[in-house]
Amino acid sequence: MQWAQTIRKLGPGFLFAGAAIGVSHLVQSTRAGADFGLGLLWALLLINLAKYPFFEFGPRYAMATGESLLEGYKKLGRPALIAYFVITLATMFTIQTAVTIVTSGIASSLFGGQDTTLWSAIITGICFLILILGRYRVLDSLMKIIIICLTISTLIAVALALTNNSDVNWQQQLPDTAMGIGFLIAFMGWMPAPLDISIWHSMWTLEKKKITDSITPKQSRFDFNVGYIATVILAICFLLLGGLVMFGSGQQFSSRGAVFANQLIEMYTVNLGEGTRYIIGIAALTTMFSTTLTTLDASPRAMARTTELLRDREMPKAYLTWLIILVLGTTGIFVFLTRVEGLMGILIEVATVLSFLTAPFYAGLNLRLVTSKHMPEQHKPSKPLYILAWIGMLTLISFSIWYLFTL
Repeated sequence: MQWAQTIRKLGPGFLFAGAAIGVSHLVQSTRAGADFGLGLLWALLLINLAKYPFFEFGPRYAMATGESLLEGYKKLGRPALIAYFVITLATMFTIQTAVTIVTSGIASSLFGGQDTTLWSAIITGICFLILILGRYRVLDSLMKIIIICLTISTLIAVALALTNNSDVNWQQQLPDTAMGIGFLIAFMGWMPAPLDISIWHSMWTLEKKKITDSITPKQSRFDFNVGYIATVILAICFLLLGGLVMFGSGQQFSSRGAVFANQLIEMYTVNLGEGTRYIIGIAALTTMFSTTLTTLDASPRAMARTTELLRDREMPKAYLTWLIILVLGTTGIFVFLTRVEGLMGILIEVATVLSFLTAPFYAGLNLRLVTSKHMPEQHKPSKPLYILAWIGMLTLISFSIWYLFTL
């Protein structure tokens, strides 16, 4: 009974995992394994550790103050909130298109039909209906099922891969070519997720408090840690899958959504057996559907609240308005651009690199906020977490400068 109550109180951490475990895992981690074996494991672990404090500050601030990070940003000054609005407006369509293209490619590979634009419209429509009809309650319950299915199917796939090929290349590598460095920064940009998801997490935490009023800050941190550890474990799993199955094969992933999905699934079924097709398919589809659903909810939710804060008044239809704007904008990109050769790869690279370069901005805001007078003293970060945050900040800034100097 106690475990049942604990699971019931979990939620925002699973939504975080659902948003994080997507392109960064299925595409970037698998490609990292295919190109470098386990040579970028150091980068995966380093970036997850570096970003941890700044993600943790989201639910920490929300539980301590009853406000999202957006309200906190406004207290630090309107320019911070305006900067967030501009950055999000410039990136949210690209991010939503990138994740939906991959999802539609996997769906077309599993269920037939080569028109990824049609599949994109279907998937976007399903997500739209879930969010309109169920809002947070349905999202909260559905994501627990999705993440559990994803974890089980991925672990089975890794176990099968290890059974068929236990020869893993553990030699760590630091890319020294322009292409390799570009991929490394893109890989770290969305690993485990862009830092602005900390804002989404703070908003989901407040929504969870509305339906589970008895949740405590300690339980909220436990919920976050469960979701975060799940994202790290699954990232390592996808890195292992790419390294075990594709490393050294000489194959290259396509930058077209449907072709990439077919390559991914065929690569695993050829090496692990035809019987694994649907295990891999379920893992891939649940991975990307969860990301498509959570990002479609979170961007409009954040933009709606930002608009209200900037205009200093409540706007009851703001969420629906921004949701429709995102759906229409994303659909417009599908209709006019998805047939362009290499678009998926370009969209993913642009979105991931931008996420990495803007990471120090969000990291700095979050750290400043949780150590400011606006944060209750008893809820401020512990000294070890504060030190880790500064180490993480230096890591993000150092890699950004290194990348910019290599351009």
